[in-house]
Amino acid sequence: MTLDELYRQCRSHLRHILGSESEGNSAARIIFEDVAGYSPKFIFMNGDREMLPETCQRINKVIDKVASGEPVQYAVGKAQFMGNDFLVDSSVLIPRPETAALVDMAVKDFEAKTDLCVLDIGTGSGCIAISLARALPFSNVRAIDISPQALAVAKENAKGLKADVVFEPADILTAKAPQAAYDIIISNPPYVLQCESTQMDSRVLDYEPRSALFVPDNDPLLFYKAIARYASRALRHKGRIYLEINSKFPKEVCQLLENEGMTNATALRDYLGRYRYVTACQP
Repeated sequence: MTLDELYRQCRSHLRHILGSESEGNSAARIIFEDVAGYSPKFIFMNGDREMLPETCQRINKVIDKVASGEPVQYAVGKAQFMGNDFLVDSSVLIPRPETAALVDMAVKDFEAKTDLCVLDIGTGSGCIAISLARALPFSNVRAIDISPQALAVAKENAKGLKADVVFEPADILTAKAPQAAYDIIISNPPYVLQCESTQMDSRVLDYEPRSALFVPDNDPLLFYKAIARYASRALRHKGRIYLEINSKFPKEVCQLLENEGMTNATALRDYLGRYRYVTACQP
């Protein structure tokens, strides 16, 4: 079987599995590139190359995982975020494109400054902290998470991407805030309501860590309340906080931050037009 024949066969199979031509094509591209090192350009230029049986087996093994319901990123063990490959497994959330905009906001606001101190709360794979460490020169980046497994993944990602980040275990619900320690506090905390799980894809529900996704229906701002309290003490003068939020609660999150003494609390929309971010400033 040639490379082109295998690629066409796999795209067709994945379209059927995922129920979408675009998702099937995207999954095929990810699998061929990450498992075998074959970019779309390479496939186009070398489509008549005969495939080795072991390469076919590796690719088909990953496709079988996707067919069983596993997200393609977990199946290949990688996810792309802001142009870099991050190791992922079921102990961390798969990085989403909308989270990249949160990083972009912080970089835009602080790119002209050096010697910044940054804290990423609930770091997961480390994608936010590592991206900031790479984008903001000479920054001192710290990242915390309650999960030892997530921190292990994040440390591997920092090592692979040569990013200088200090990862530490901590629970933001009980953590004691230092006084005026950070210029930037950033977080994509759990914010999906339990009742919203009925609207979610089974690939998310069955594989991604529920503790990093869900909050109780009767306490939807659980983590934002803790982060706001922490940030009100830990942010320096003119420091900023950047939060990814549930689109149902932009006004409530803004009010929380203002109640803790922060100013210019602003809700911003994502590329789909939904409220997805809140920022505020420490006076």
